Amino acid sequence: MPPKVPTFAEQLAATRSSAVHLEMRDSYSVVKETEAVAAWRDGFRYDPADRASWWRPWLTLIEKTVSRGVEVRRARIVSEPVSEYIRFEHSGTFTNIAAGEQIRWLPRRQAADLALPGCDFWLFDGELVRFNHFTGDGESAGPSFSDDPAVALLCATAFEAVWQRAVPHEKFSI
Repeated sequence: MPPKVPTFAEQLAATRSSAVHLEMRDSYSVVKETEAVAAWRDGFRYDPADRASWWRPWLTLIEKTVSRGVEVRRARIVSEPVSEYIRFEHSGTFTNIAAGEQIRWLPRRQAADLALPGCDFWLFDGELVRFNHFTGDGESAGPSFSDDPAVALLCATAFEAVWQRAVPHEKFSI
């Protein structure tokens, strides 16, 4: 029997000090997000005063993780002009920040000379990489994992290079 693959929540619960996430796609088409984009397109916006209505259970998971002392950072590499999906993400990012995530944005042209992995990833404690795979249509194709120190170093180096160039969310306008 193959080993049980931990859920994302289980992985984050086991994280001791840091979780970094690099996003490099201009669109994601998972059903839940497609429905949220449609609502956003129709005028829905999160109410800053109504935290209970924000993206749950994700933000609860981040709040719990950060409250344990884990630093959670996300960097997004985006094409310009940005896609509709990125405008949607940008408009709701204040909720991630309120939950404790640190988020920065990097225009793709400014990443042209960086060596980057071939897909989005999470790096936990600088040791375990969870690669996020997608189909050509943007649907999730499931994760893969690596605890190879060379792969973890590649991802850590790529993330830090992006992070250093990227613009904090509150200063990134679209």
